[in-house]
Amino acid sequence: MADRVLAFVDLFVDSQKMDEVISSLKEIKNAVQIYEVTGEFDIIVLVNVASIEEFRDLLKNRIMKIPGIKSTVTSIVLKSHRNHTLEIPE
Repeated sequence: MADRVLAFVDLFVDSQKMDEVISSLKEIKNAVQIYEVTGEFDIIVLVNVASIEEFRDLLKNRIMKIPGIKSTVTSIVLKSHRNHTLEIPE
């Protein structure tokens, strides 16, 4: 069985739609971590899918169709060197 695909999807969001975008992202089961952040991007989402084809479908047909998302930048995880669970206050 092939390894799963992990990807960080950085989102540029219309600031007036931020809450609606986050609510829509929470409905996507493959969006395993969702962070509202400062800096160049507005939201960073870690997605976990079975294949690159599934990732393409998720990005094209789910994430990019959420009203308020202006654009995305994706980084596919090649190898994890450390993966600790952090307790981040909501």
